[in-house]
Amino acid sequence: QVQLVESGGGLVQAGGSLRLSCAASGRTINMYNMGWFRQAPGKEREFVAAITWSGLSTSYGDSVKGRFTISKDKVKITVYLEMNSLKPEDTAVYYCAARLGGQSNYKYWGQGTQVTVSS
Repeated sequence: QVQLVESGGGLVQAGGSLRLSCAASGRTINMYNMGWFRQAPGKEREFVAAITWSGLSTSYGDSVKGRFTISKDKVKITVYLEMNSLKPEDTAVYYCAARLGGQSNYKYWGQGTQVTVSS
C-alpha cells in the first residue's frame, strides 16, 4: 500500500513561486514513477509533470514547461514541484500520484493541495 500526502499549497500573487511537496510512504515506494496533476473548477484533470523512480527522467505538460520543475529526494521519499512565474491560470487543486514502471495508469493518489494565484 502506498500513501501520498501533499503540502505546500496556498495563495500567491501572479509572478510568484511556490513549492509543493508530496510525502510518500510504502514498502516499495522508491520503485514507483511519480507525477503531479491538477484540476481547476469545471475543467478536466491535467497532467503537470512526472519523474521516473530513478529520478533520471522527467516530463512536463506544455502549459508549465520552463516554469515548473519536478524533483525527488529518495532519502526523504518526497517528490517536489517547484513552481515559478505563476499565472492565474495555474490556480487548481494539485494532486500527487504514483504508478509502477510499465503501467500506464497512476494507481495511488494524494488528497490534493489548493494553489490559488491572484492577478
